Amino acid sequence: MRYVGVDLHKTQFSVCWKEEDGSDKFERYAMSAEGLRRFRERLDGDTEVGVEATANSKYFYDQVVGSVKRVRIINPFQFKIISESVKKTDREDSRVIAEYLSKGLLPEVRVMEKERRELKSLIQTRDKLVKLRSSLKNKIHGILLEHGIQSKREMFSSQKALQKVLEAPVSETARFELEVIVKQIMGLTEGIKELEGKIKDKGKGLKGQGNLQSITGIGELSSTIILCTIGDIADFENKKKLAAYAGLVPRVYESNETVRHGRITKRGDKIFRTTLVQVTLIAIKYNGYLRSFYDRLKRQKGSGKAIIATARKM
Repeated sequence: MRYVGVDLHKTQFSVCWKEEDGSDKFERYAMSAEGLRRFRERLDGDTEVGVEATANSKYFYDQVVGSVKRVRIINPFQFKIISESVKKTDREDSRVIAEYLSKGLLPEVRVMEKERRELKSLIQTRDKLVKLRSSLKNKIHGILLEHGIQSKREMFSSQKALQKVLEAPVSETARFELEVIVKQIMGLTEGIKELEGKIKDKGKGLKGQGNLQSITGIGELSSTIILCTIGDIADFENKKKLAAYAGLVPRVYESNETVRHGRITKRGDKIFRTTLVQVTLIAIKYNGYLRSFYDRLKRQKGSGKAIIATARKM
């Protein structure tokens, strides 16, 4: 086996080839079609490649994965040896990656197939647009309050309702600002609608859609988000590992005989975690078992902890 550590940048990447005799060889390639071609020519089925997760690491992965035994994308939050090193050079970084790769000590990031990564990108874009739209609606709320007008949720529920906002008795400058904001909200709403249609369409081919949508509270969009984030369910040893991946498990502090549980870790995909909470809020309205579970915990620990625990149960 050969182990290859890669320190990846936008325009180039440094490579440490760790040979069977333990010797290291260093090279540098341009991050271009020609540079990647020259790098692939050196690879074979007995080579493992390690590269730290960066903005272009997935592209690098797609270009290399078919030429080697395995490509490992390193989790930079767990592998801090490079970021905290006192000797920070491309040569040293690639050497450290190759060294730890050869010993099987690299914490990896899960890499999904390209089609699922593209679906995940659609989901992330939708989330950004939804948050931006909410921010603009809050801005309208603030402008109206400055003019002594109490806004209600239904005032922002449709394009027709938003047009009525422009009839509010405000100053000329405020009306101009409202017109610009309303126009942007309408554009965002149309974009979100198109994205949701594409996401639902892409989600129809995901394994498990029928099973998830049979659960009260989970629809086409939420089931697609959940399945896309989970990927291959076999990657998780048990349900506790899946809950930890969603960031729905508490932090644990243990010292001597003292064990204390804190807030949830909130690690993993935030959109995934938020979606689980949202579908749970719907499910407890209609599912008697989940409702009784939620009510019991609410009496003991409050609504916040109860809904998180119910999402984990779900």
